[in-house]
Amino acid sequence: MYKSGGSTALKRLMTEYRGPVTEDNFFEWEAVIAGPPDTPFEGGLFTAMLTFPRDYPLNPPTMRFTSPMFHPNVYPNGTVCISILHPPGDDPNHYESSSERWSPVQSVEKILLSVLSMIAEPNDESGANVDASKMWREDRAQYNAIVADIVRRSLGL
Repeated sequence: MYKSGGSTALKRLMTEYRGPVTEDNFFEWEAVIAGPPDTPFEGGLFTAMLTFPRDYPLNPPTMRFTSPMFHPNVYPNGTVCISILHPPGDDPNHYESSSERWSPVQSVEKILLSVLSMIAEPNDESGANVDASKMWREDRAQYNAIVADIVRRSLGL
């Protein structure tokens, strides 16, 4: 079992224990997200890594899709960009209110629900993937075709 650093973080993660990659490191979890119904992602299975900081739950984990993902709120490298995963406090860009950002009362379950909501309803005003944001706004048919290909690949087809 992982023994160094962040005893408060480790205790909190143990209470949320669901998906560590190995029991040697409770600070890295793998999640599998099913594409939400009635979206272009429906039927897909997408893997992601959650990496927790040593001061969790004071600061949020990072989340990165490890399977291909084409979405306005997911950077090309797979990193998820949503408010709940932004550090607590005021937004230096004044785009988000502090209530939308991370707080220690959030949980892994809430993060995953927020990601499902993000997948279903992209925020193209705060695009992490400029190409996906532009295509989602201007050429939904092409966007949906790319997502359909990603869904097929997520299932190994």
